[in-house]
Amino acid sequence: MASNVIGSDLECCCADRATGFFRDGFCHTGPGDHNLHTVCAQITEEFLRFSYERGNDLVTPREEFGFPGLQPGDSWCLCVGRWAEALEAGVAPPVRLHATHASVLEFVSLEDLMAHAVDA
Repeated sequence: MASNVIGSDLECCCADRATGFFRDGFCHTGPGDHNLHTVCAQITEEFLRFSYERGNDLVTPREEFGFPGLQPGDSWCLCVGRWAEALEAGVAPPVRLHATHASVLEFVSLEDLMAHAVDA
């Protein structure tokens, strides 16, 4: 079982949507996950705008990829690099620490994650 950023077992990020690199609801990572879909975030309108402005439309459903489109309040496994960019821009969405993969700590500090935690 993978660990989360606080050292316990990784919890499910979103049971009702197929999120994560493996589309199993968890923010697991493994070979082939080059963008590291490891941050379990609670999506905000500000983050959706930020992501769209950087060329990643997370709102429009893409049925051919099994992507339902996101709206504020949804939980979703984000790429750690995009979350870090959003942090720097002041629009990082809240994070569910228990569902965020421990590997995130190689890129983002626990302090920054805790400052944005919804489950600290």
